[in-house]
Amino acid sequence: MIKYLEKDFDKEIKDKKILVDFYADWCGPCKMLNEVFLEVENKIKIDILKVNVDNFPEIAEKYNVFSIPTLYIFDKSNILKSHTGFLNPGELLEFLKEDD
Repeated sequence: MIKYLEKDFDKEIKDKKILVDFYADWCGPCKMLNEVFLEVENKIKIDILKVNVDNFPEIAEKYNVFSIPTLYIFDKSNILKSHTGFLNPGELLEFLKEDD
């Protein structure tokens, strides 16, 4: 499921594993990545939370997001891994694989 952050970021990442996409509406690679999300949405088990850095600059700053798109995987508020830049569908699926 793809969801757009409306207000309480900490609540969204608190109790589950979630992929957070820091993006902006004016960002070309962010728009391309959104198409990738739609393409793989049915192949992944993790929810996606999209955070617009123009609407939530304090959250972007807190997590040192200086370039977009930037992806973070959180598990109960803990960062598991991150990636900055566009990913094609195969690369995104690889990024989302569980580390053994």
